[in-house]
Amino acid sequence: MPILQVHDLPDEIYSQIHLLAQKEHRTITQQTILMLQDSIYKRIGNKNKRRLIFKKIEDLNIEANQLPNPVTLLREDREYL
Repeated sequence: MPILQVHDLPDEIYSQIHLLAQKEHRTITQQTILMLQDSIYKRIGNKNKRRLIFKKIEDLNIEANQLPNPVTLLREDREYL
């Protein structure tokens, strides 16, 4: 299994990882691996969601000149505040 070393880790981050590990009854290594996995899965998930949204928008085949003027929309919204 590969080894990961982190140099110059801020004390605050280490302390937070340590506290989370204690609360979850894990070692610091286990907690760090779990946090890295969660972060990676979240980022991949967000990218996939974004890609799907852009695909749906593209599939609508709406020309830019068919869209309402954003300045007009903002002015209308501000009038109601």
